[in-house]
Amino acid sequence: MAMASSSAYPPPPPFYRLYKDFEQDPSSAPEPPPPIDGAYQLFGATYTTDVVLPSLEDQGVRQLYPKSPDIDFKKELRTLNRELQLHILELADILVERPSQYARRVEDISLIFKNLHHLLNSLRPHQARATLIHLLENQIQRRKQAIEDIKQRREEAQRLLGESLVIIDGNQQVMTPM
Repeated sequence: MAMASSSAYPPPPPFYRLYKDFEQDPSSAPEPPPPIDGAYQLFGATYTTDVVLPSLEDQGVRQLYPKSPDIDFKKELRTLNRELQLHILELADILVERPSQYARRVEDISLIFKNLHHLLNSLRPHQARATLIHLLENQIQRRKQAIEDIKQRREEAQRLLGESLVIIDGNQQVMTPM
């Protein structure tokens, strides 16, 4: 029987040796590579660092909502949702009455879903911004609460120190007359 040439835990890549003196001299490690800008290859596929949502037309899909830059997302999402519900009901009717003609309705439903997803994906940057704002506001609130807690504990410690000094001074005065 031949031994397998692979291991469950392969050795680390050889460049780990470049960091062996890092503890003694942090400047001995090589500089990190510069950030990638533009297009790059990964596992045979070409990717880009540009964060641009491709249009539906670029993807070969017909756009069902207006192409203006100031879209009322709420209105368009509701319209597409109603249209989707209507097409699903029509699909159910077609499946009952004419089962051989369902393919066109399924394509229409697929088109509506693609438009819905594209509209939702175009809202992602706004969602990310709102989430970041919310996280930062929570951090600020927690830090303010921590500061208030520290102030209260400091005041309590000062009060206890003051009471302790009064007790110590009182004990010293009682012991002095003897």
